[in-house]
Amino acid sequence: MFGSIPAALTFYWRMQMPETARYTALIARNTKQAAADMSSVLQQEIVEEVEVVESHVVGGDTWGLFSHQFVKRHGIHLLATTTTWFFLDIAFYSQNLFQKDIFSKVGWIPKAGTMNAIEEVYRIARAQAIIAMCGTVPGYWVTVALIDIIGRYIIQLQGFFFMTVFMFALAIPYHHWTTPGNHTGFVVLYALTFFFANFGPNSTTFIVPAEVFPARLRSTCHGISAACGKAGAIVGTFGFLYASQGKTASTRDKGYPKGIGMKNSLLVLAFSNLGGLVMSFLVPEAKGKSLEEMALETIEEDEEPQASTSRV
Repeated sequence: MFGSIPAALTFYWRMQMPETARYTALIARNTKQAAADMSSVLQQEIVEEVEVVESHVVGGDTWGLFSHQFVKRHGIHLLATTTTWFFLDIAFYSQNLFQKDIFSKVGWIPKAGTMNAIEEVYRIARAQAIIAMCGTVPGYWVTVALIDIIGRYIIQLQGFFFMTVFMFALAIPYHHWTTPGNHTGFVVLYALTFFFANFGPNSTTFIVPAEVFPARLRSTCHGISAACGKAGAIVGTFGFLYASQGKTASTRDKGYPKGIGMKNSLLVLAFSNLGGLVMSFLVPEAKGKSLEEMALETIEEDEEPQASTSRV
């Protein structure tokens, strides 16, 4: 319940913030208020230009979510953003939440029953810190540096590709990695999957839905995409917990039914990444384009929405 306190403290201040100028001008059609809000934020005089705004809302309020026009213009985009986020979170949350189980199975850290509580916390924290510092954090910063240079599409595609490759490299020779002396190789490949997750779809899957949909539907479509991602997280975390259990009593945790084993579970995650890779071919490129261009808000009702699938 303490988590509600910071959210409550931000509520008043959020109410004092002006709405985005795009929403105020294009959806609320209040160009004067949009200009005033922008003047306040930028601390310089902004003059409203009604004719410019009207040219950006051609047919802007004649179709809604899941209408024929929406499906025609953005149906493929919504399919791409929901499925790629879903496939990513199956693999990403499984790997994140069950790192200690994976490390124990391959022998990088001892089993919990052989350590006291303090030693267990220390070893798990150290292992997760190594993965974060060598893979997760650098991946984000590489994305920040390159996202407007090579674009969202390429980053997401290569991220899913290398996640798939490294996950197969972990899963197929799994028993090789469990033998003493090979743990370092496993950790390096495992860290690389996190690097390319963050220098890849774990960054772009929440950026792209905020750029490709019309202003009045942007939050809704982003929310639908995010909800599909969280559904993938539920599938991954709940499923991996049971699937990674061994087939014999000695290879599974007490109280759990038979699973498919760690090797096969890693293979499932690899195929999940592969599914994300395939669906990423439907993701449009937003590099160098305005939000209006990406949302196709400047074209006539009977025009073909060809610009949305172009690669820059």
